[in-house]
Amino acid sequence: MPLKPEIPKPESEVKRVGYAIVGLGKLSAEELIPAARTSEHAYVAALVTSEEDKGEAFARAFDLTENDVYTYDEFEKLAERDDVEAVYIVLPNSMHREYVERAAKIGKHVLCEKPLSLNAEDAQAMVDACREADVLLMTAYRCQYTPEHWAARDAVQSGKLGTIRVIDSIHAHVEDDPEAWRLKMALAGGGPLPDIGLYSLNIIRFVLGEEPQWVFADLHQPEGDERFGEVEERVSWTMGFSGGVVAHCLTSYAAQSTSTLRVLGEKGSVLMDPAFDYQGLKLTIEDSEGKFQPSFPAYDQFGNEFDHFAQCIREGKTPWTPGEEGVADHVVMDAIYESARTGKRVELKPVKKKDASRGEKKPEMPGEGA
Repeated sequence: MPLKPEIPKPESEVKRVGYAIVGLGKLSAEELIPAARTSEHAYVAALVTSEEDKGEAFARAFDLTENDVYTYDEFEKLAERDDVEAVYIVLPNSMHREYVERAAKIGKHVLCEKPLSLNAEDAQAMVDACREADVLLMTAYRCQYTPEHWAARDAVQSGKLGTIRVIDSIHAHVEDDPEAWRLKMALAGGGPLPDIGLYSLNIIRFVLGEEPQWVFADLHQPEGDERFGEVEERVSWTMGFSGGVVAHCLTSYAAQSTSTLRVLGEKGSVLMDPAFDYQGLKLTIEDSEGKFQPSFPAYDQFGNEFDHFAQCIREGKTPWTPGEEGVADHVVMDAIYESARTGKRVELKPVKKKDASRGEKKPEMPGEGA
């Protein structure tokens, strides 16, 4: 059983950053609000929901009052709350742009769940809106805030594995509810690719610190399965990077739960299995010194996100995964869908700068600064 993180000694609420959680679904209830309650630099100050009764029940459970609950129509009233400095958007993908732009207009910093939006054009509009309003926008890529993924990145970029040649990643699970919003094209923008396949795409870009030069893809949308009347059941794609590095990825909504990442170099390898779960990540590194599994202090992925963004707000620094990071993934996903549609390889605009879409402040890992 994985260790639970020790509850830190938080700053007073005067110093911590107050968040409004926008959307009270399963992720907010089971992960985000509990994570914020143990955060060192953040706390939940308000809730925004379509169901007032549900919001008030949440408020009672988490030491808030009915005055801290707002409906979507009342969202702009958050402008009157000086204690709410940031909002965390946890809504269906199609609603992200609207609420990010509404938050920017009332001067609130924004942490937005992935994918940032439905496509690169909408995602870029969100970045532009926050820039014009002089508020920070962070894409909630929790896997870029874990020590395991950073150790994998360090192993890849240190040269200890030799020249990197091949990467593969699988992320799948069974989505068995035909009414789930993630199976509705208008709400989700796609099937497993923008939901769980995005983890493979994002972390491969992260561990290499590079952008793909081309993609080639195929998707499957079975006939007669009501779950996949609008979105794909499976997407497989290949990405080509500089130096001949090739990454092969597969994501599915109809296969046993799996999340893996494997990086193969000439002198060693990295294996993460599971690679993208909320807890229990397992990293194995093999190089010229042998095979080993590093261990790390217990932590909460979502708590790390809350704290990182809160620190960025206090320090006035660009978060490690800003809106631009979300845009970069949308550019690749748009190309993946184009390739699957046309049956042709899609070339991408060259990006030479390392970590071109990432921010100036790197996240602190558990145990650092202690």
